[in-house]
Amino acid sequence: MRRFKVHSPYEPSGDQPEAIRKLAEGFLRGDKYQTLKGVTGSGKTFTMAKIIEAVQRPTLIISHNKTLSAQLYREFKTFFPENAVEYFVSYYDYYQPEAYVPARDLYIEKDAAINKEIDSLRLAATYALMERRDVIIVATVSCIYGLGMPDLYKEMRTHISRGEELDVHKLAQKLISVQYQRNDAVLERGNFRIKGDTIEVFPPYMETDQAYRIEVDFDEVSRIRRFDVLNGTAVEELDELYLYPAKHFVVPEIMLQQATERINAELEQRLEELRAQGKMLEAERLKTRTTYDIEMMKEMGYCSGIENYSAPIANRKHGDPPATLLHYFPDDFLCLIDEAHVTVPQIGAMYEGDRSRKQNLIDFGFRLPSALDNRPLKADEFTAKMNQVIYVTATPRKEEIKQSTQIVEQLIRPTGLLDPIVEVRPSEGQMQDIFAEVTARIKKGERSLLLTLTKKMAEDLTDYLTELGIKCKYIHSEIDTFERVEILKSLRTGEIDVLIGINLLREGIDLPEVSFIALLDADKIGFLRSTTSLIQIIGRAARNAEGMVVMYADRMSDAMKEAIDETKRRRSIQEAYNKEHGITPKTIKKAVEDILVHEKTDAEETAQVNLAVLKKSANLFVPAQRKKLLTALRKEMEDCAERLDYEQAAVIRDQILEIEKTYGK
Repeated sequence: MRRFKVHSPYEPSGDQPEAIRKLAEGFLRGDKYQTLKGVTGSGKTFTMAKIIEAVQRPTLIISHNKTLSAQLYREFKTFFPENAVEYFVSYYDYYQPEAYVPARDLYIEKDAAINKEIDSLRLAATYALMERRDVIIVATVSCIYGLGMPDLYKEMRTHISRGEELDVHKLAQKLISVQYQRNDAVLERGNFRIKGDTIEVFPPYMETDQAYRIEVDFDEVSRIRRFDVLNGTAVEELDELYLYPAKHFVVPEIMLQQATERINAELEQRLEELRAQGKMLEAERLKTRTTYDIEMMKEMGYCSGIENYSAPIANRKHGDPPATLLHYFPDDFLCLIDEAHVTVPQIGAMYEGDRSRKQNLIDFGFRLPSALDNRPLKADEFTAKMNQVIYVTATPRKEEIKQSTQIVEQLIRPTGLLDPIVEVRPSEGQMQDIFAEVTARIKKGERSLLLTLTKKMAEDLTDYLTELGIKCKYIHSEIDTFERVEILKSLRTGEIDVLIGINLLREGIDLPEVSFIALLDADKIGFLRSTTSLIQIIGRAARNAEGMVVMYADRMSDAMKEAIDETKRRRSIQEAYNKEHGITPKTIKKAVEDILVHEKTDAEETAQVNLAVLKKSANLFVPAQRKKLLTALRKEMEDCAERLDYEQAAVIRDQILEIEKTYGK
């Protein structure tokens, strides 16, 4: 096994070395659950990377949304360039699940658009787990949804070695049975082509634009090469290779035949139940639909909505959990759950939401009862599949704290910055007080955030301060994504001095110019004023050496007291560390264009990733693909020119001219 090795220009600092040591030792001695309780800006991601390096185990990192998981994927790719770092998220660009609304007698068919690039990344993740141990998978909660069975996926791979007997046409039939498509004109991902006694296969899980060329002489494999799809040149000579299926859901023909018998038996039983209940319409509907699906499976090997028959196909008993990405991991893997206070509850909530929709389909004759077994894992099933877990969060819930054998704190920031001072002031006269605080910050060239509980209050407060001559704007859910980005940028540049909103906690909002945060109605009970939310809000002011938070309230709620006490505790530890090491906290100086606002960077980086994928996968002999790539390259060239990056623009221009000269426009 290739060892995990972190590549980074810096070494662990502050309390990172102690956190790494304790958590790695806890894992190696067999602790089931541990928690890394790290404050904002303390370098939790780097700590996670060093833990992986210390324990040397295959690792699953789960995040609660695609944006954060994409950020983690990029960071871990940088930390581990010599190892397999893969990305596993939902492959739907658009997804409308099948549903039935009884009140309106409305049936909604499933409608989805699958992102082929993400599908390839998912296949690359399972392929890596099958072939090696130095694997890190960054995933969302998509990892708890049904996937093809790992045993079957591995069993249906094809082994080819030099010198063995091989019938090219039998190999072609086998590839088709595992969802490859034959295309002798164009070699694309998931396709193969035959030229005489040579067969070329382009597996969809290959990261680069490389495929395999297998040459046969007199029914014997004489040569196996990996080659560049774009120019046809050989990259590596091989003695053997394994070709894995092109899809996760692959089943041998004999299993599919047995499955149709089980589906027929379940259908007969369900029809009896419906007829006994007097549901003749539902019975006829179910009979027509299921009979058609069975015929399609017999003739074509698949049917629309085949995932609803996953239990009888896999011969699972009712209620048994489906195979998921977790089942592809070896038993000794490490799981890191990022932002655990959000991610763990999300994992637990997936099952019930999925079940309620399917139950309607079953009750009204659209699906068999076994459709319920095509589902995400339940919370206890997820727990049962976990080997050892490290929760990573600034605000662990009571559940994580209770489970963990040790809670390792990471409170020291490499910058020496402290948690902000927190004060509680009465709500009476709060507007005048806020105006005075904001004005004082403006004189020092600093910014302010004001948090309300309603959109109306945010808008009214904006109007009030504007009339007093304060440059301010508000953000709430009705402001579109790119306008939010521009508002945040204008706050940093000083075009506005105050930003007003309801929930400015979104991970990644990094505003070092903000030194004052005001929380109105801080004592109200609810999600936006819970202990966790208050601690997260306070953390927004931890990027500035003069950071201060004022809670306006008429009483001290339990959540307020807990958040204030925790902040004071952290601050005292940070002050003691700085004093001992002679560190003077300084506000982070960060160029405005470096702000990590996820909505904008995600869109920009998605475009960059799409261009990179396009460069790798586009077949320049196909006019439509060539035109698509040239359009993307011209857009990238124009963007470089706008940024005054003329050297890069010239490089891209030359690439465009070379493609047009060689392959045409």
